[in-house]
Amino acid sequence: QVQLVESGGGLVQPGGSLRLSCVVSGSIFNIYTMGWYRQAAGKQRELVAQITSGGSTNYADSVKGRFTISRDNAKNTVDLQLNSLKPEDTGVYYCNRVLGVIAWGQGTQVTVSS
Repeated sequence: QVQLVESGGGLVQPGGSLRLSCVVSGSIFNIYTMGWYRQAAGKQRELVAQITSGGSTNYADSVKGRFTISRDNAKNTVDLQLNSLKPEDTGVYYCNRVLGVIAWGQGTQVTVSS
């Protein structure tokens, strides 16, 4: 059974940083493009960053230059470094495939507030 487990969220002041981590188990990991998604309260889940099996990345305009996605195919992990955080970055962050989305994990809450 495939499982996604996200961690690393928390409460941070504007301008601060966090590093999120996602562990993928029970699946062939390294052939898939993986993404980090964000869901703010009352809004739809959106894809904010993605990384191909070869390490090519792409970002939503709202996070470009501030967030960095990375992956370790040997460890089946995909991380998201969040810098220069803004209140509008607040939400629950999830990882998943970009194509062929599987069952969502519990996510990790990021709250940016002074």
